[in-house]
Amino acid sequence: MTVAGTVVLIAGPTASGKSALAIAEARASGAIVVNADSMQVYEGLPILTAQPGEDDLAMVPHRLYGHIDPADLYSTGRWLRDVAALRGEVGRDHPLVFCGGTGLYFRALTQGLQDMPEIPEPVRARLRYRLSEEGASRLHRELRARDPETAMRLMPGDGQRIVRALEVLDASGKSITWWQSQATTPLLADAEIARRIVLMPDRARLHQRIETRFDAMIAQGAVDEARAFLARGLGDDLPAMKAIGLREIGDHLAGAISLDEAVTLAKAASRQYAKRQSTWFRNQCTDRWHFSNPDV
Repeated sequence: MTVAGTVVLIAGPTASGKSALAIAEARASGAIVVNADSMQVYEGLPILTAQPGEDDLAMVPHRLYGHIDPADLYSTGRWLRDVAALRGEVGRDHPLVFCGGTGLYFRALTQGLQDMPEIPEPVRARLRYRLSEEGASRLHRELRARDPETAMRLMPGDGQRIVRALEVLDASGKSITWWQSQATTPLLADAEIARRIVLMPDRARLHQRIETRFDAMIAQGAVDEARAFLARGLGDDLPAMKAIGLREIGDHLAGAISLDEAVTLAKAASRQYAKRQSTWFRNQCTDRWHFSNPDV
């Protein structure tokens, strides 16, 4: 039997102030802060992915941060399984504060996630190889011919999701869109959720927050972090390699651009990412969610 209102959900674009609010909520209720950001799961990039610092960790317990090898392909399904394991460990009545900017995580948590077919390793390896050799655009054209409905939802450069769609199609003979339409039971019942908050600062203020935070990342050692991470020689198609700032600092380390140019490009990428996140939350978080401006 569950206790009503033991969970708080805090979503929003990057640099919107989610972590500070999550810590305040957790301190007030004795909750654990649970990561709901698909980049903060990876080990090796605590600065560039804005994972909780030592002071944050000392104030309240945090879970599912930096626990995944960046060479792994982590998925929403694996995240849900990790959350289920955490709830089994601490008990379903223990208060939790989910904090992050990955809308798909929150949707899966509250609406369920469709079962997907097992992908044979030869199928996965073949498509990963094709992605590296042929590029995302060519695979997108193939997906458009075989599964136009799914292809319409994906950007031609989104190699990870294009490959995932082709994997499912090859393994099952059915579109990933069909699999996603199947009804499932959500991990959280509505009665367990006390509040659902989307932090949405004014655009100008959010841009200022992004600039200030990235400058702080550089001061904290983001360049050295990127140098050590890139030295692992991971494949460019891995999700962890898409951390904002990593490619830009890598170009600087390779001598292609100055550090100032790298910082400028990374800040622009962060603003673009925040815009996409904001659009997603406005369009998807329409029921039971409360939008809040943290600066008001």
